[in-house]
Amino acid sequence: MFIKILKVSLICFLVIGLTTGCSSTVHVSAKNSAPGQVKKATGSKSAKAYAPGQQKKNKY
Repeated sequence: MFIKILKVSLICFLVIGLTTGCSSTVHVSAKNSAPGQVKKATGSKSAKAYAPGQQKKNKY
């Protein structure tokens, strides 16, 4: 009985330890994503700055 409780508790600790150490981050690139999706990821109020037609061209 004691061995069974020990095995179950060990498995629980392993599962909890392995899942809490995992983290995921989402990287959104303005070049590969729709302007609205980049706006959501950055928290901006407008997607205009991320739209390809709205990018200012550098004049030299």
